[in-house]
Amino acid sequence: MFQPISIFIGLRYSRSKSPTGFVSFITFFSTVGILLGVASLITVVSVMNGFEGELKKRILGIVPHVIVSDFPDKDADKGTGATENSYWQSLRKELLTQPHVLQVTPFLESEALIQSTTGLQGVLLQGIMPKFERQNIISSHMVAGSLANLSTQSYSLVLGQSLANKLQVSLGDEVRLVLPNKSVFTPMGRIPVQRVFTVAGIFHIGSQVDDAMVYVDSRYGAKLLRRTGDGIDKLRLYLDDAFNAQQVVTALESKQQSAQLRKQTGNPLHSVSFSTWNESQGALFSAVKMEKNMMWLMLSLIVAVATFNIVSALVMVVVDKQAEIGILQTLGLARTDVIKIFITQGMVNGLWGVSLGGVIGVILALNLNDIMLVIGVNLFGFGVQSLPIKLEFFDVLTIILSALVMSFLATLYPAYQASTTQPAQVLRNE
Repeated sequence: MFQPISIFIGLRYSRSKSPTGFVSFITFFSTVGILLGVASLITVVSVMNGFEGELKKRILGIVPHVIVSDFPDKDADKGTGATENSYWQSLRKELLTQPHVLQVTPFLESEALIQSTTGLQGVLLQGIMPKFERQNIISSHMVAGSLANLSTQSYSLVLGQSLANKLQVSLGDEVRLVLPNKSVFTPMGRIPVQRVFTVAGIFHIGSQVDDAMVYVDSRYGAKLLRRTGDGIDKLRLYLDDAFNAQQVVTALESKQQSAQLRKQTGNPLHSVSFSTWNESQGALFSAVKMEKNMMWLMLSLIVAVATFNIVSALVMVVVDKQAEIGILQTLGLARTDVIKIFITQGMVNGLWGVSLGGVIGVILALNLNDIMLVIGVNLFGFGVQSLPIKLEFFDVLTIILSALVMSFLATLYPAYQASTTQPAQVLRNE
């Protein structure tokens, strides 16, 4: 098979042994260093991706990606006998037509206290319509009861397992909801609005939401808040990807400004406000992203240090092969071909390290929990909880290409030095 002379010689040099063995020793450890760096980077990045994915599922699966609020004329139906405010219905239909929007659900919310015979805790009370919440992550993580019970049982609620354990309540028990920011006049004076509710369901997500959220049917939530009709004053948007929230809001605000300029007061988007999950959870995800970037940087430096060992090994090879380089140049080998010889030799070591590191890294990432189980390592210290792993092809490809580029850059200086060899001076004493 035809093979360029520079590549042929470079491959022969890469397989040759140094008389002292020192060059071979450095070359071996540069390859091992690249291997360990690439394998570590793939494994750690996969774990970080897994943690980020778990946060998205457990937190952003419940927290609304976008909230639409400040409905105009919320009490337009007051005194008309209507049971629902029709404004949010037309707005919901409009929002469902937007790109990236998967579901739009109506709700109301208020701060509240929940009290049992054994405890009292502050929670966020949300009034929902169970018929719109069938795809909610809560529905798929119920450990007792169902969200549908909210619409069939009057004055019932659904709460998290962690909160239920603190209050020592179970399915069918009664608890008291108290609204400290709402009060009524009684013969005893002004007292907070309160009502006894029955536990109709318990969910377990595995996040702080289990300890802070209580769901009721919007009809009973509206009565508790002394609102007319269904009491709905907000809509939440669930997107195909929570990180598209700002893009969706920007598009909606653009449509809203267009409607205002044209004075389309009947447009559902005319005068509502938007907020995203970034306002409540953005700091957490920013911290995770910064930690992920720092891990990328630190482990990339390990690969960079390993590739610099290629520089040391190639410089020694260039010094050792001065006579051979001079002979090749006298036979007519161009300087560019000399450069290619040593780039080829350096890249062989880099390719071995990157290839083996990539394979080992992927195997480690896919079997990390099993390996930890075999060697008896438990990072959580309790239970059987395992590390979340998410191996992404794009990350693996980026790591491999980056390591190859660093290996290539490490060969340039020694290759250039080899090309500057003067045959007459080198061969004068041969």
